Amino acid sequence: MEWEDECRTPRLVQNQIPAVFICPPPPPRKKPVAGKRRPPPKEGYFHPPDLDSLFSVPARKEACV
Repeated sequence: MEWEDECRTPRLVQNQIPAVFICPPPPPRKKPVAGKRRPPPKEGYFHPPDLDSLFSVPARKEACV
């Protein structure tokens, strides 16, 4: 028996790839809710310390050679 006699593409209707279906439309977008803004915090916003002083690199006294 040859290889071509053993392997064949199925040709029955039940084995065929079904027709392409039309996708449903996307769901509608939600409308933005107006007037839901929060008031600013009573203690104020967070103020970090001076970051330049934390991450500054001291100048070298000697030059690298």
